[in-house]
Amino acid sequence: MGRRPSPRPSYDKPTAIKRDDAVLHLWGDEEAGFVEDRIYVSSDKIHQLELSLPPSGRFQHSDANRTVFAADEIYYVLEGTLVIANPATGEVQRANTGDAIFFRRDTWHHGYNYDATSQLRVLELFAPPPSQGTSSAYAKTKDNLTSWAYHDNTQLTQWPLDEEKIRGKQSLRVIRREDVLYRLETPDGDLLVGLLASTEHLTVGRGELLPGRRGPVEQHGGDESLYVLEGRLNVFFPDADGGESWCELGPGDGCYVPQGARHQYQNVSARSAVFLFAVAPSYLPVTG
Repeated sequence: MGRRPSPRPSYDKPTAIKRDDAVLHLWGDEEAGFVEDRIYVSSDKIHQLELSLPPSGRFQHSDANRTVFAADEIYYVLEGTLVIANPATGEVQRANTGDAIFFRRDTWHHGYNYDATSQLRVLELFAPPPSQGTSSAYAKTKDNLTSWAYHDNTQLTQWPLDEEKIRGKQSLRVIRREDVLYRLETPDGDLLVGLLASTEHLTVGRGELLPGRRGPVEQHGGDESLYVLEGRLNVFFPDADGGESWCELGPGDGCYVPQGARHQYQNVSARSAVFLFAVAPSYLPVTG
């Protein structure tokens, strides 16, 4: 079985995307392995999907399905244990539930579900997106990697590396809770944001909104995609067509916010709302 083109759901206005409404896609082939994708949005600026592997499942790559792209990516582990390898260098990293893996363009990657009894679920955030020719079309321009490595013998007799050497050698960066860059988006501290990564192409963060509170009205210089982790999150759009509108999202639901659209996170429930967001290309609004 060869490569099957990935669907690219896109929207021309703010849109709530319930988990059951995300577009299903089966990636891979017999050689590379199969990955079940649930694609929420794939605009001309950002790509968001939830991928899953069965117990002890894995994906690698084949000539038809090469895993090397021209994009910045975040893999956020929603459930399970992900072991990820760069077969070009031998680097291997492990991420548990709530951890993330960040890597940049031209990074080959293979993934493994290191749990024999439970499914692995990972949220993938990707920019520039496939609509810009950064995924399979780009991969086909690269020589297929036919020699794989899953360890780096050059590190024997010199481990642990010092911090400078580690940063120089890593292509797969593990981001744990203590590694995020925190910021309060309101003076009263209602909305706590922890940035997992922020580059010229992609900013990804984890937001926590206290019960009965709301964040500031925001707008960004890029498209935004949301994914709710815990609780209930309302997103308010004060400038929507036909007047004010809002949507309510629960765990596993997503939302698309086009570039420049004003929006506000609100929590009308009795428990905190926790969510992931990604903005591409610019988190800050375009001025001037």
